[in-house]
Amino acid sequence: MTSPTRETILAALNEVQDPIDGKGIVDKNMVQGIDISGENVTVMIGVDPERGPSLEDLRQAAERAVNGVNGVTTARVALTAERSGGAKAASTPASPSHTGHSHGHNHGHNHSHDPANKPASPGIGTRPSAGAAGPGGGQRPLDLGAIRSVITVASGKGGVGKSTTAVNLALSLARQGLSVGLLDADIYGPSLPRMMGLRTAKPTHSKKEGKITPPSAFGVKIMSIGFMIDEEQPVIWRGPMAMGALEQLLRDTDWGELDVLVVDMPPGTGDIQLSMAQRVPVTGAVIVSTPQDVALLDARKGLNMFRKVNVPIFGLIENMSYYQCPNCGHVDHVFDHGGAHKAADELGVPFLGEIPLDLKIRLGADEGKPIIETDPDGAHSKAYANIARQIAASIDEQVGPKTKPKKSLFPKISFR
Repeated sequence: MTSPTRETILAALNEVQDPIDGKGIVDKNMVQGIDISGENVTVMIGVDPERGPSLEDLRQAAERAVNGVNGVTTARVALTAERSGGAKAASTPASPSHTGHSHGHNHGHNHSHDPANKPASPGIGTRPSAGAAGPGGGQRPLDLGAIRSVITVASGKGGVGKSTTAVNLALSLARQGLSVGLLDADIYGPSLPRMMGLRTAKPTHSKKEGKITPPSAFGVKIMSIGFMIDEEQPVIWRGPMAMGALEQLLRDTDWGELDVLVVDMPPGTGDIQLSMAQRVPVTGAVIVSTPQDVALLDARKGLNMFRKVNVPIFGLIENMSYYQCPNCGHVDHVFDHGGAHKAADELGVPFLGEIPLDLKIRLGADEGKPIIETDPDGAHSKAYANIARQIAASIDEQVGPKTKPKKSLFPKISFR
């Protein structure tokens, strides 16, 4: 079989015409990137953000054209809207302004992103929200199929261990017999592929048309934009593009039947948080904070944001609550202590529990071996499991109990 080349891909794509003027998308410099990996081809098409919602037919036509090239087995075409100005802007170099973003492992890593990136992601591009009232405004909620409940794990700021918490809560829920999915909504700082030991994994085609099958680890289905870009490649997307990618991750993933979809949110109270609240039937939100006053101030903002959009608050978790010396047992409150419990009482929401600052939790996150798996009977796993039981009870209160309990695939954790 003849291998596809850039030239044969471009020739096929130039048969695809922009419906506005009938010109080929290659001649109009709308093709921003072509990635050829053996028989698999990914194409990025740059469009004006305002036209994004109306160009799904063009995207599909481009995908059919690439699929028709000799030697192509799989074609993925995504629309991008990083810059305004239509096709002319598509050939303009990326802005040199720097964009930074940090996300929360238990140990608070910070990551910066180089703006020279032009992300290539199979089938995950921009179909920006069309509602004039803001992100998700005026649009119907996404149909998530057989997903019984959706919980968001959020934080007001980065570096508080939100992603680590989301991972261990998802695994704890799975150990309690629930079918669980885990979505990485942190489009700018995706970390779940690394944290779940899936750095080389890729989604596969589903039997359902237009769907992809997510990778799985530890009995949990996982989807992240991180599966579709290099781990060190920055994602420099404007808000509408990020929200379009998130919606595609939700809509185009074949999740199957899930009791709960755990969503690892980006830090803060921006476009993605608002879009999730307006476009997704969120069952409840879990807020993660450290005991520091600054972190708690931001946590209050995040909590109040969910309240304003009528998302139930399941409770507040104090992460990095204390450090206990593994040799002598001495407890040190590195970031103060009890602040999250006090804030929960003041805000009238449940306090779900404390998670300590511990090297084993951090190493597990970095190595793709969550502590729930490596030390299932340890004190830390019991703390996560206790929080997960409270979340499961809150889900039952919101949507009703499961009609057919599923037998757990994992050994039961003792809480004695």
